[in-house]
Amino acid sequence: MIFFFLNSPITDKNNNCHQTNLPYQNSTLSLDQRVTDLMNRMTVAEKIGQMVLVEKNSIHDLNDITQYNLGALLSGGGAGPKQATPPAWLKMINEFQFAAKNTCLGIPLLYGIDAIHGHANVLGATIFPHFIGLGATKDPGLVKRVAMATAEEMAATGIYWNFAPNLDVIKDIRWGKTYETFGSNTANVAQLGLAYLAGTQNSSDGYLKVLANPKHFIGGGDMEYGTSRNKEFKVEEGNITIDEQTLRQVHLVPFQKAIAGGAKAIMVSTASWQGKMNSDNYHLLTELLKDELGFPGFIVSDWYGVYQIETSKYNSLVRAVNAGIDMVMTPFEYKDFISNLQVAMAKGDITEERLNDAVRRILTVKFEAGLFDRPDAKPEGLSIIGNATHRELAREAVRKSQVLLKNKNSILPLPVSLSKIIVAGSAADNLGRQAGGWTTEWQGIDGNFGISGTTIFEAIKNTVSKDTEIEYNQQGDFSAGNKLADVGIVVVGEKPYAEGWGDIANPSLSPEDLSAIQRVKSKSKKIIIIIVSGRPLDIKEYARNWDAIVAAWLPGSEGQGVADVLFGNFPFTGTLPIAWERY
Repeated sequence: MIFFFLNSPITDKNNNCHQTNLPYQNSTLSLDQRVTDLMNRMTVAEKIGQMVLVEKNSIHDLNDITQYNLGALLSGGGAGPKQATPPAWLKMINEFQFAAKNTCLGIPLLYGIDAIHGHANVLGATIFPHFIGLGATKDPGLVKRVAMATAEEMAATGIYWNFAPNLDVIKDIRWGKTYETFGSNTANVAQLGLAYLAGTQNSSDGYLKVLANPKHFIGGGDMEYGTSRNKEFKVEEGNITIDEQTLRQVHLVPFQKAIAGGAKAIMVSTASWQGKMNSDNYHLLTELLKDELGFPGFIVSDWYGVYQIETSKYNSLVRAVNAGIDMVMTPFEYKDFISNLQVAMAKGDITEERLNDAVRRILTVKFEAGLFDRPDAKPEGLSIIGNATHRELAREAVRKSQVLLKNKNSILPLPVSLSKIIVAGSAADNLGRQAGGWTTEWQGIDGNFGISGTTIFEAIKNTVSKDTEIEYNQQGDFSAGNKLADVGIVVVGEKPYAEGWGDIANPSLSPEDLSAIQRVKSKSKKIIIIIVSGRPLDIKEYARNWDAIVAAWLPGSEGQGVADVLFGNFPFTGTLPIAWERY
């Protein structure tokens, strides 16, 4: 029996560290030659380090990256530097990479982040509509360009792994991840997911521009309400009860398309299928994904998606790796992970063949992403973040995502020369609500701090005639008077949320928004409701009293795109990506 000691110095098999001009460092050699040469130089401990994905806030000493040969880090929930400016992000990433390159073999880190609607945790970044809005555009060319812009802003900060696109096919809008999906139509999800993958990865230099990460394999959009393992959730981490034929017909197709289109990393759902956790399912991960579909990349688990298999962390880890997971998002206890995997290897609970397969997959993707060859990102490249071109693209995406749900007597589009407009509602002048979750913070923010952009109210002001009187009050408390406003616009919706924290039995408008609507209705001749939300809301009881209704989804930083269609500079072209119950 062989034992490996965590605190022993780690060197290559020939005890020669930090050598140069080795075959794996030679970019002219084939991919297979480079990977094989590197693996032949690695100790078991070095290989184990490549299999762990660690949340960056659990790294309290940069030397741990070097000592434990850590192969991958992530910003969980967008965690970043204290001052989340572009230079601070770049400095942080480069420090992490320096520690990794200081290991014996100098294997660079793969650093991942949820840049799911732009690089939205970086101050000043362009924040695009969430996927549910992009799903409403049904425009793969646009989605590809959005992904390209996101990848460019990520790469500027030295981050080359995006936990996107989300390929879940949503079947229950009560799920807090509804807005992270392209909707409920399998074909639309597959087409837009493929476009996003291409926009993220395709480049002209032969390397992946940024590694895309289709998720969540598989069937997460079909979890049964009330089956969550987490007592605080209702859908997230729940159970999927559909049969395999339905699973394949509805949920597998987007992943098939993505693999054929060059997917190199796939994230496993925290859901269970027929009572068995996906991260523990050999049939789904190995027999279906790797063998049948021929997936050549690596499979990564989601946040704590391994350690919930059973109470024993050791047993959970062994089961997940043997089921087919190659990289484990621990995300914190990396020393325990390393120790447990070493014991599993020594006891034969995980074979050397399984270890080598996982590490070869990971290293192959690192080479494909150019991590061994590309120069460090430089401060001068940060100017691309939030630039005018990207913001104009986001504005285009916003206007193409707007869905006109009701338009009584063709009140829309509005003329810009109206005499008086009153504006109200919780989301009218609130960038945080426009952007939703995964913006600045994991659960998003409620307000205008930390986000650079244009609110919908500001966009309306920017668009109307200079002679138009425009008045705003969030609660709809406007002064009494005999003269009614020509139009009242109330921008309502949901407070930001993410994942299971957004699970709710009946997504609907808040009492505050409903009160604002009533007040504005009494002060205006016509009323227009703009709904800023991550999913359809229950409005059937009220909608008959409104003249026009617009589904704006979660448009992000460029609210001007809403005004573009509201006032007829562009037509409404968005269509529902998911059913919205008729009123």
